[in-house]
Amino acid sequence: MIAGGPHIVVVGLGYVGLPLAVALARHFPTIGLDIDAGRIAELTSGHDRTREVAPNLLAASLLRLTAEAIDCAGADLYIVTVPTPVDADNQPDLGAVIAASRTVAGLIDPAKRPTVVFESTVYPGVTEQLCGGEIEQAGSLRRGRDFRLGYSPERINPGDREHSVERITKVIAGEDDEVVEQLAAVYGAVTSGGVYRAASIKAAEGAKVIENAQRDINIAFMNEVAQIMAKIDVSVWDVLAAARTKWNFLPFDPGLVGGHCIGVDPYYLSHLAQRLGHEPHVILAGRGTNDRMGAWIADRLHERRGGQAGSVLVLGLTFKENVPDLRNSRTIDVIRRLEALGHRVSVADPLADADEAQRDYGFALTAVGPARYDLVLGAVGHKEYRDMDARHLAALLTEGGTLADVKGIWRSLDLPGVDRWSL
Repeated sequence: MIAGGPHIVVVGLGYVGLPLAVALARHFPTIGLDIDAGRIAELTSGHDRTREVAPNLLAASLLRLTAEAIDCAGADLYIVTVPTPVDADNQPDLGAVIAASRTVAGLIDPAKRPTVVFESTVYPGVTEQLCGGEIEQAGSLRRGRDFRLGYSPERINPGDREHSVERITKVIAGEDDEVVEQLAAVYGAVTSGGVYRAASIKAAEGAKVIENAQRDINIAFMNEVAQIMAKIDVSVWDVLAAARTKWNFLPFDPGLVGGHCIGVDPYYLSHLAQRLGHEPHVILAGRGTNDRMGAWIADRLHERRGGQAGSVLVLGLTFKENVPDLRNSRTIDVIRRLEALGHRVSVADPLADADEAQRDYGFALTAVGPARYDLVLGAVGHKEYRDMDARHLAALLTEGGTLADVKGIWRSLDLPGVDRWSL
C-alpha cells in the first residue's frame, strides 16, 4: 500500500466504486469496503463480474479489500458509492445510502475530522440534510467539528472504456473551501479530465440528477416519433438517418430505457419537484413514454403475428449492449406483455448471469439454437448479436416467422422471404 497521502475508504464496490477504488489506490492508501462477503471473495480471486476492471489490473492493484467495516476505522476520507434505486412506486429508495452513512458514522475518528463524500445519485439536499444528519445521529458527532461533507457525482457509464473514471471531468463540491481543495487534490490525481468546482453541494447534486433526466427526455421524444412513424409504416431509423445529416441534430436513439441511471434518476428529480409543490410535467411525461415502450413493442409484434400467440426467442436481457448489468432491464416489459398475450417466451443473453436472471426475473436463460421460433426479437445490441449473419438469423425462424429488430442492428442484412419488423 502507498504510504503517503490521505487514507481513503471507498464504501460500495459495484460498477461505480470498484473502478474508482482501483484508480485511487494507484495514488493513495485505499481500502475498498463492501458488505457482500461474496463480492470481496470474488474480487480477491481476481474476478470482477461487472467487467469494469480487467483481471490483470485487479491483480496488480494495491487496493485492500474487506467486508469488515472495522477494518476501515480512522480514515481521512470516506467515499460512498452505494446504489440509489427507486421502489415499486418509483419513489427514491435511500435505504442503502442511509445504511452506508450509519456505517461510516461508526468509523469516524473525530480527532482526524475526516471528509465524507457521496457519489451516489440523489436529489439536492440529501447529502447535507439526510446523510449528514444520519452521521451526526448515529455517531453522536457534529458536522463541521467532527467531520465534513462533500459530494462528487459519479459518471460511470457501464461498458464505456473511453469515458472512464481516469478520463472524465470530475464535478466536486464541499461544505467549505478546504474540503473542495482536498477533493480537487484527490480526484485531480486520478483523472486527466480535471475537476470542476461546483458552486455548492446542492448544485453538484442537481447537476448529476439532470444529466440523466435530460437524456431520458430526449430518448422519450425519439420513442414517440417511432410510435408516430409506425402508424404510417415508416421506419424511425430511416427518418433518423436523414435527420442526422443536419449539423446540429442531436443523436439520440429510440428503444428500451432501463439501467440504474437514466431509468431511475428522473424520478429523484420529480420527487424533489413534487415535494416543493411543482408538478414536473416534462420529466414525468418523458418517463411515462419510456416506461410504456416495452408494452407498446410487444403489442405491435402481437399484431404483426396476426394476434396469434406463438414461440418467441428474445435476444438480450441486460439493460444495455455489451454489459452484464441486469438492473432495471426494460426488456422484461416486452417479455411480460408477450407472456400476457399468450406467447411462450425464451430468453438468451451471452453476458447475463443465469443465477441473477433466475433470481430477479424468474426464468432460466436459454442457448441460441438449434430450436426455431415464430418470433425472434433482437432486444439488446450485444456484439454477438450484431455479428449474426443472415443465414444464422433465418435458421432461428419457423416458416413464416418474424424477425423483430428493436435496435436496428440488422438493417443492412439481406433476408429474402423473412418477415421483418423494426422501430
